[in-house]
Amino acid sequence: MYDPANEHDACGVGFVAQIDGTPSHRVLELGIRAVCNVMHRGALDADAKTGDGAGVLTQVPRALLMRELAAKGITGVASEDLAVAMIFFPNEPRGLVE
Repeated sequence: MYDPANEHDACGVGFVAQIDGTPSHRVLELGIRAVCNVMHRGALDADAKTGDGAGVLTQVPRALLMRELAAKGITGVASEDLAVAMIFFPNEPRGLVE
């Protein structure tokens, strides 16, 4: 049966934005700092100071990606076709096969 004594607060949502819409690395820094200050939400590195940035959503820096591709001699890619992903694979070869 329902018991209101079991109610508790849940994780919230933080929002950091540049009001005028100008891209700013400061917004990202503040967002990462916010996530790092919620210890139960994200992981910490072995130094117990560096947060993993869990829960941070940003725009894809398309101009930066296009410059990097061009510097590597990769051409003919439309910026709207680019995406970024971070994928963690197991260290063991068997895990990679699975």
